[in-house]
Amino acid sequence: MTDTLVQKDVLNGGEFLIRDAKPEDVFIPEELNEEQLMIKKMSEDFLEQEIFPNTQKIEKQEDNIAPKILKKMGDLGLLGAHMPQEYGGMELDTNTNTVISEVFGPAGSIIVSFAAHTGIGMLPILYFGTEAQKQKYLPGLISGDLKAAYCLTEPSSGSDALNAKSRADLSADGSHYVLNGQKMWISNAGFADIFIVFAQVGGDKFTGFIVERNSEGLTLGAEEDKMGIKGSSTRQVFFENVKVPADNVLGEVGKGHLIAFNALNIGRYKLGVMCIGGCKKAISVATQYANERQQFGQSIGNFGAIQHKLAEMAIQTFAGESAMYRTSQLMQDKKAEGTAAGKTFGQATLEAAEEYAIECSILKVYGSEVTDFCVDENVQIHGGIGFSEEYSAARAYRDSRINRIYEGTNEINRLLMVDQLFKRAMKGKLDIVGPAWAVQKELTAMPSFDQAEGAYAEEQKAIADFKKIILMTAGAGAKMQMDGKLNLKDEQEVLMNVADMFIDLFVAESLLLRVQKLAGRAEKPQAQELYDAMLQVFLHDATARMSKNATDALASFAEGDLLKTFLMGVKRFTKYPPVNVKEKRRLIAGALLESNGWAF
Repeated sequence: MTDTLVQKDVLNGGEFLIRDAKPEDVFIPEELNEEQLMIKKMSEDFLEQEIFPNTQKIEKQEDNIAPKILKKMGDLGLLGAHMPQEYGGMELDTNTNTVISEVFGPAGSIIVSFAAHTGIGMLPILYFGTEAQKQKYLPGLISGDLKAAYCLTEPSSGSDALNAKSRADLSADGSHYVLNGQKMWISNAGFADIFIVFAQVGGDKFTGFIVERNSEGLTLGAEEDKMGIKGSSTRQVFFENVKVPADNVLGEVGKGHLIAFNALNIGRYKLGVMCIGGCKKAISVATQYANERQQFGQSIGNFGAIQHKLAEMAIQTFAGESAMYRTSQLMQDKKAEGTAAGKTFGQATLEAAEEYAIECSILKVYGSEVTDFCVDENVQIHGGIGFSEEYSAARAYRDSRINRIYEGTNEINRLLMVDQLFKRAMKGKLDIVGPAWAVQKELTAMPSFDQAEGAYAEEQKAIADFKKIILMTAGAGAKMQMDGKLNLKDEQEVLMNVADMFIDLFVAESLLLRVQKLAGRAEKPQAQELYDAMLQVFLHDATARMSKNATDALASFAEGDLLKTFLMGVKRFTKYPPVNVKEKRRLIAGALLESNGWAF
């Protein structure tokens, strides 16, 4: 089951800001077909039978268990689900791979090993490797006979990856490079057979290499004593005069940045997906405890404060799930376009992830922050025992925190969202000038007093207004920069505000599209009532966040009558009707408590 081309009007990366999507163009998990559901069940069985029972062994890194589990996953085809058949992969479509990643989201430390191996460990070879390199390494990585690690970060270069100090010098006869340097925070380092390593050729040409574990001069530091994900192997890797065959250069000399950054796009996406899967588990654990725990003569799930927590966890997770499957379908459609145009599997996959770099960053940031919220509330619902290492709530809390740091910190990803948007606009790939100018003209016109009519009309208007408020804010900042009155690169706080508005828009619109598509499909009327409740509460809260972010941004660089005009625009574009959020949340929490876990 591979990505197939279906004729539709596919939005390009970032176009969600200026174009409306249609419910029929998005994919929702309720549409999973029989084959996808079978693969989901296989993955769930593996999680329940091979991972959860071995949690303590994994946490203590006993019995070399992580590589053994990876090998079992390879035997089932899970390590190569996203790889071409010619190298032993299953070549499943993007949505099916999304399902697999989501299922393994609650796997804790072992998911770090899985993600590092299948993502940043394998994809650089698929994307940029020569045919000989692919033939040599991919079959073993797909089967699990070989394990991969990715060596980018150094003591002096984290987010500033291109400032790496590791150096590679070509030998006099041109047969090999001599590699010297140090890498840190390397996942899978303790058992990896293959390392994707970045170094400066000649001191100034950032380049990728494939380095084998048994290379003389390659040594490892001790296992890091980490706050969480304790079951994942994380070590420093040292290279002292390591001879790397010239044939093991990955891509082109001096073009390592293309490998480093493009491999991270899909990594960010998958991290967001795994986070949403982790949220569902945290919600189920919290709900079960809320049903079991008795206080004041009744289960704590009867209390409004607990119901508020459960409902908000569910709303944010359901919204994130909607955004991730929407993005999955976008990448699947773009990949199918590429393969239909004659591009290789690897090239089409690379270009699809690159096209939706903004959306990938959105999912990474949103997913990781919602996970932190869910695991924190899970501990709170458990009370004192949630703070005990005897219960899973504590481990989930510890494991979650790293998600906001790796695959690019959330701060870096927020900056990248806005930077990518402006770059796409400057290259002519995205017209934001016209729509931004239209919003500016609307600000000086009399507001319309027409009432929204029809199903979800108020929600559609809210999304349209979200787009206007972002275009107004970003457009005003860009105009100030062109006039020499502002340098946005020095105004990270403003860029953060705009990025948060991007996130709310994309997630809210994705949620609306899913709920619209579900309308009429629900087997029971009360099911649609739940979906509508989640949509309404999310939009109610997102509207308030939009207003604050826009106001904070505009007030930081505009003043006087100009600021008053913009603030009138903020007020005009944040008029979603009030919602009885208490009753809506109680309805959602009731569904969770009745199902004793995730119910949507």
